[in-house]
Amino acid sequence: MPDVLLTHAYFLAEDEKEQAIMKPYPPLGLLYVSAYLRRLGFAVEVFDATFRQRRELVERLAREAGGVLGIYVNLTTRSAALELIRSAKAHGWTVVLGGPEPANYAAAFLDRGADVVVLGEGEQTMAELLPALARRGPHRLHGVRGTVFRDQDGALVENPERPQIPDLDSLPWPDREQIAIEDYVEVWRRHHGKGSVNLITARGCPYRCRWCSHAVFGYSHRRRDPADCAEEVRHLKERYQPEQVWYADDVFTIHHRWLYRFAAELERRGVRLPFETISRADRMLDDEVLATLKRMGCYRVWIGSESGSQKILDAMERGVTVEQVQQACRAARRHGIAVGMFLMWGYEGETADDVAATVEHVKASDPDVFFTTVAYPIKGTPYFDQVADRVELERPWDEATDRDYRIRGRPPREVYRQADVWLRSAVEAHRLRRRDPLRAAELLRRAQAARRAVEAAAGRAADGG
Repeated sequence: MPDVLLTHAYFLAEDEKEQAIMKPYPPLGLLYVSAYLRRLGFAVEVFDATFRQRRELVERLAREAGGVLGIYVNLTTRSAALELIRSAKAHGWTVVLGGPEPANYAAAFLDRGADVVVLGEGEQTMAELLPALARRGPHRLHGVRGTVFRDQDGALVENPERPQIPDLDSLPWPDREQIAIEDYVEVWRRHHGKGSVNLITARGCPYRCRWCSHAVFGYSHRRRDPADCAEEVRHLKERYQPEQVWYADDVFTIHHRWLYRFAAELERRGVRLPFETISRADRMLDDEVLATLKRMGCYRVWIGSESGSQKILDAMERGVTVEQVQQACRAARRHGIAVGMFLMWGYEGETADDVAATVEHVKASDPDVFFTTVAYPIKGTPYFDQVADRVELERPWDEATDRDYRIRGRPPREVYRQADVWLRSAVEAHRLRRRDPLRAAELLRRAQAARRAVEAAAGRAADGG
């Protein structure tokens, strides 16, 4: 019996959307916790659910009952995690939850059978929690920082926060040997022609976008030593032989001097792996930064543009301008780096004019690929607090996610589907206007029809209809 069995409740076979995309990555957070605990002498088992069936995990829980089960839960895995909690409790397991979702809904998860919720980073908390559970049980955990539980009388106990780990270099690398990383690499290679691996060089994001969750790392930004990161990349390349890497930092280019040092460390080791990553427009306006990224192997950078309306960006407290996003896109293209763009419809205060501004913005930015989503309020964010008196959940909480919140007074989702048609048709017409003017004209008519639908919906909303 291990001291703890770690899992994450995400089953790719149950995710139709991801099955169409097929770009899964290993659960680095769990693997960091596993490596940390194993270094301290704990016996750790990791059940990587990604390519498994739910029944296999349930069978594992039944086969050796009565241990400690740690489940990482995010916004998309709430329902699966609740089912696992029920199965685990039926077989006598003590259930510990971590990740952003339990942090935002600690009492709700405890009411549904979980024994402990870990807030923030899990490594040090789990190292203290496991012996405490063995000695005191799940209802007498007073003083174990970074945990929430119910005492013997059923009262909710929120222990003080645990300070964040100041030195990320004190942590071992993720415990990748505990799972089959090769399966991830092969899935990428089979579906996209290139095997891919992921790693992080930092934790946290210091920016304060109102809709973004900081439930695990807060507003910190802590960087690893660039030499250690380069050594990890070298190891991953030699051990798993991927064709590319995903740097999963929230803002990869936030510290330029660090980036230059990291690039030098990679070059010193003769390591160059193509990669993509996420950054902010205002941290990509320096030609030396972009030249360094290109030299390192960056083939695409993703930018959270969100809107082409400065009014909406300011309401989000994004801290960037529309012009900076367009400049960053042009600068990246000059250096041969493709741009991916994230956009968001429906943020508070958005009008048809703001949608039109976003359409014109994307045409001017000309990203290689862009994705849209409809803004949804995540518990624990300033955006959620702003609309809390108007949020409604039309499905049972156990079956829903924060994406299912409906905000009273906001247009129906069909309006945002029409906004998508407007955007995509107008952008494609703009791109084809010289090569294929007949097709461009057809797309432009489609865009104009969708625009009229959005403007009509906005007019009804303004009239209270």
